[in-house]
Amino acid sequence: MTTFVDRVELHVAAGNGGHGCASVHREKFKPLGGPDGGNGGRGGDVILVVDQSVTTLLDYHHSPHRKATNGKPGEGGNRSGKDGQDLVLPVPDGTVVLDGKGNVLADLVGQGTTYIAAQGGRGGLGNAALASARRKAPGFALLGVPGDLQDIVLELKTVADVALVGYPSAGKSSLISVLSAAKPKIADYPFTTLVPNLGVVTAGSTVYTIADVPGLIPGASQGKGLGLEFLRHVERCSVLVHVLDTATLESERDPLTDLDVIEAELREYGGLEDRPRIVVLNKVDIPDGQDLADMIRPDLEARGYRVLEVSAVSRQGLKELSFALAGIVAEARAAKPKEEATRIVIRPKAVDDAGFTVTLEEDGMYRVRGEKPERWVRQTDFNNDEAVGYLADRLNRLGVEDELLKAGARGGDGVAIGPEENAVVFDWEPSMAAGAEMLGRRGEDHRMDAPRPAAQRRRDRQAERDEAEQEYQGFDPFA
Repeated sequence: MTTFVDRVELHVAAGNGGHGCASVHREKFKPLGGPDGGNGGRGGDVILVVDQSVTTLLDYHHSPHRKATNGKPGEGGNRSGKDGQDLVLPVPDGTVVLDGKGNVLADLVGQGTTYIAAQGGRGGLGNAALASARRKAPGFALLGVPGDLQDIVLELKTVADVALVGYPSAGKSSLISVLSAAKPKIADYPFTTLVPNLGVVTAGSTVYTIADVPGLIPGASQGKGLGLEFLRHVERCSVLVHVLDTATLESERDPLTDLDVIEAELREYGGLEDRPRIVVLNKVDIPDGQDLADMIRPDLEARGYRVLEVSAVSRQGLKELSFALAGIVAEARAAKPKEEATRIVIRPKAVDDAGFTVTLEEDGMYRVRGEKPERWVRQTDFNNDEAVGYLADRLNRLGVEDELLKAGARGGDGVAIGPEENAVVFDWEPSMAAGAEMLGRRGEDHRMDAPRPAAQRRRDRQAERDEAEQEYQGFDPFA
């Protein structure tokens, strides 16, 4: 059974906002006491939070669909709906959040670091909040906004100071077991280690973490063996330790060739050229292993490597290795820039930024895109003419009508608000601003009774195309 997962695709859905309520206060001797519809509650967010007690993404591998709760609708008597509850998802330290195209959205490092993966929808206003001097008793309320739907990828990159790399069965798991309290699986066959193991080492006053990465083989950076799945776990380390087996039983292998192969794979993976290296010659407790170590040590030192001889069985050289790694880790920590408090950056909106755009498309349709117009459309109940008239007033005040006129739109032209796959299309009539004297009974708006010439023109064009197509199908070139 899988117990370690370091990459999952997660489908998150934030809660929808609750609908506002359209209600009129009624009591004895006061049948029409004014609007008292409450606002809808906000939908819950989906929040990723770093929890150092979590070490794997296994839970999300088994249940990748997560949804926050919806906001409750408003009620009469000015009672607002309850907000939806946020869904908090704990993730391991070092989790990277990616979108479907591989772009990094967040790098979550450090206990308590949070990221909102999906934003909950805002609740709709009730008719009590929509009342004004012009609309004293609105017969409509705003709908809640749907919450975000996101498909994200979570990748775990182990946060360790030291990474042990090398061929399978080079003795990496044995080293981490004697250097720290970690208890990885140890056996005398390749690929015993199937998941990264973490251990904590104390050397003097320095405490650091060490990771045992599954064995690498030629072609690991292209997906062979287990390398591609776990090479990401060495990206955050401060130092790389090459563990070379000086007592290998494979006649076609030797420590120098192993080192060259692993370095080639690290270069192919990329991003690790600046990490300091230490070469550890393991298994020198075996006579043949000590002889081979004596032979290759001058070549390794000539290449510029710092070489240490160790044995996980006899504990030879472990103290020197531990303090050598502690020194490099301490230097790396000291070289890091000091963390500063997050600066609050205020980016005021440009004076000429209307917050929306109007474009003319090839089919003669004018498309309006912008956060406010699209949200207002989602909040409108199109079964209520008064609500549609209120939407027209809001768009007019925002300046959409002026921009349509500048773009060349005429009365009756088709206008679409929103993306192509989910847009609201209507026939535009200029000067849609209304006063209280134009409003009828609650839920009605006389402006909605006007004819729709653009729709008729589209039907006429479609009829002409159908007639031309029928004539073409009936044409006989040999007649």
